[in-house]
Amino acid sequence: MGHSRPTPVQVVFDTRCVLCSRWVQFLLRHEADDRLRFVGAWSPTGLDLAARHGLDEQDLQRTYLVVQDGVGLTRSDAGLALLMHLKVPWRWLRLFRIVPRPIRDVAYDLVARNRYRWFGTTKTCLIPGRETRHRFTLD
Repeated sequence: MGHSRPTPVQVVFDTRCVLCSRWVQFLLRHEADDRLRFVGAWSPTGLDLAARHGLDEQDLQRTYLVVQDGVGLTRSDAGLALLMHLKVPWRWLRLFRIVPRPIRDVAYDLVARNRYRWFGTTKTCLIPGRETRHRFTLD
């Protein structure tokens, strides 16, 4: 019997954020299952995905969105979901799910609020390499 290909996981991220772009590069380097697809938050596709999951442009200033199996995840839940797609030992960080969501989200929000100040912004978006270009929707 044939196996169906796993559904892609869409990651809507702030392309102006240096920290966010570095996180995407980290995910690409350590991904185990080749399911992640990256969407620029300010692209028509990113804005559409956000709207379909009850988020607006202001929300995209504070969180990224992970759409996995039709479910939209944000804040620390989104980060924990992405860890499941990484190779060991990074996947083990998923153990942070034992920390209650309100506590995880306070830490997430602290970084989200200060990410531009701490890590900077860029006027140019992440330019994917030839081997990963097909996994990005940036405009």
